[in-house]
Amino acid sequence: MTGSGPLVSVIVPNYNYAASLELCLRALRAQTYRPVELIVVDDGSTDDSAAVARRLGVRVIRTERNLGPGAARNLGAAHAAGEILMFVDSDVAAYPDAIEVAVGLLAADPGLGVVSSVHDPEPLIRDSLVEEYRALQYHYWTVSSEGPVSFLFSALMAMPRRVFDEIGPFNPRLRETEEVDYGHRLTQRYEMLLTTAVRSRHDHDDKLVKLLRKLYRRGRARVPLYARRRRFARGFETSSRAGGSLAALAALAAAPLAIPFGAAGAGLAALALAVSLLADLGMYRFVLRRRGPLFLLYFGAVHFLVNVTIAAGVAAGVARWLCSARFRRLYDPDVTMGIPGQAAT
Repeated sequence: MTGSGPLVSVIVPNYNYAASLELCLRALRAQTYRPVELIVVDDGSTDDSAAVARRLGVRVIRTERNLGPGAARNLGAAHAAGEILMFVDSDVAAYPDAIEVAVGLLAADPGLGVVSSVHDPEPLIRDSLVEEYRALQYHYWTVSSEGPVSFLFSALMAMPRRVFDEIGPFNPRLRETEEVDYGHRLTQRYEMLLTTAVRSRHDHDDKLVKLLRKLYRRGRARVPLYARRRRFARGFETSSRAGGSLAALAALAAAPLAIPFGAAGAGLAALALAVSLLADLGMYRFVLRRRGPLFLLYFGAVHFLVNVTIAAGVAAGVARWLCSARFRRLYDPDVTMGIPGQAAT
């Protein structure tokens, strides 16, 4: 599709992802859709990310220091000329027809504010078993959420410029949950669509501690918004998955009861573990079909840790919400969302 549609500005926020940035940019340059404007916002990287982008002939806007993904997206949008904005994280490689399909979906429905991609179950770069776990888990959770959602999947998303201007920029104060906040604001006026018609591969976290730390912080930071909304997001973070995480934490907490209470204490822990497993039974069946029983055992052990971590993060967030008025105001809308200083190259 060449020169027959609106200009699409593809904005790639990047912070120290030189290893995957080239794959990301080559995939974007191979798109079937034209015309496309490609902008990399190098958010204070200390690696050679900017050199990678320049070598491929891509426009680079650099910040003086790391400002976070929300601020980087805002900066790219401020420099973009397109009628459609597409945000693509620098650890994501889009399928060749991703832009063409997304533009077509947006054109067909004026009430649609965002179209988001579903990542493949295989990681973009195979680095570890942890990354293979994460790719399968994230794929299943997103595929099972396909359709209208209220949870913004920002790693690859397209939206009309008019919608971005109406909703306003991402909140630059939020480094872990800027997409949750933005999805909440956007769905007050528009629909968001998560679809397998727009496909991509993601270079997921490959270290377990890094993954767990990120999930803990995200779980904690979501509490003030969910307390305000008084409901779970539509898609992805469902009530059953939240229950599964809480049940995993309960199983861990109940395990020591086997010492003073014997079989009764062990039975309580086993019951909580069974509830946690049942909450994601479909996912375990999916993994079994794709990778077999041996990998499923590894997958199940890692997912148990993930569930415990998410629940612990939420518990910490609840405690902080009860004690801190400032934390309760984390998602207040009266925040100045300016565009920071930058240098274009």
